[in-house]
Amino acid sequence: MTIHKGYRNKTRKVYRKKPRKRGLGSVEKYLVDYNINDRVDIIADPSQHKRGLPHRRYHGKTGIIVGKRGRCFEVEVKLQNKKKLLIIGREHLRLNHASIKE
Repeated sequence: MTIHKGYRNKTRKVYRKKPRKRGLGSVEKYLVDYNINDRVDIIADPSQHKRGLPHRRYHGKTGIIVGKRGRCFEVEVKLQNKKKLLIIGREHLRLNHASIKE
């Protein structure tokens, strides 16, 4: 049998959620206002499949919001020596706490 290389290939442990925290989660992550030049962490939410789910290689990376496209955000991420532009839904983003200076 051939090895299938789907979009969610080898993500069994990367996209795992804790048993008590399964489901859609709270409404708070939908109410966060992201601005351009905010630093965000890319943490993929496996319960949201088709809403701007990033590839598994970007899980845990930090990027900068460059713009907005529809209801998703354009995030620039540095991957080795290249800069990549990703289109990610707000469910898969959270503010980087190291960059908040309040």
